[in-house]
Amino acid sequence: MTTALLVIDAQESFRHRPFWSEADLPAYLAAQNALIEGAAAQGTPIVRILHRSGLDVADNPFSDASGHVRALAGLAEFDAAATFSKSRHSALVGTGLDVRLTERGIRRLIVSGIRTEQCCETTARHAADLGWQVDYVPTATLTFDMVQPDGRPLPAADIVACTCTVLAGRFARICSVAEALEAAP
Repeated sequence: MTTALLVIDAQESFRHRPFWSEADLPAYLAAQNALIEGAAAQGTPIVRILHRSGLDVADNPFSDASGHVRALAGLAEFDAAATFSKSRHSALVGTGLDVRLTERGIRRLIVSGIRTEQCCETTARHAADLGWQVDYVPTATLTFDMVQPDGRPLPAADIVACTCTVLAGRFARICSVAEALEAAP
């Protein structure tokens, strides 16, 4: 296998943030689960990455004390080839993931998870800069509406479109679940 699927921050912590919305969750879970199940069926290693940061107190949803640093409810169960914990946006900073991937001859990454424009995009850019081929599967990423600095709303769909625009051809191949799986091993 020269490909690995990264499932980034698909964790319960997000349900406990003020911006959480269920609006796009069913579509995200359908795509994410199809990607997980397809990767597992063809033997592509699946890497789980969890975000932990801030004080280790119960009211911080990204701390172990909260009990929320665990797989997102509704996410397909899978046997992770490895699990990494990160405290930065890129899954490749301070985790050892880059070493593990290199040691195993992984040359191509499929990026998925939460949030589209933050940890998923940052990891995709970082991976491309380090020489990996990157497939970015926007339907298997999830984000939420935001507010622009001038106070105007920025819908999640626009964030996804912008992320795909800036990644395409520079840092990643933007593809569907089927296209990502077809290109694996």
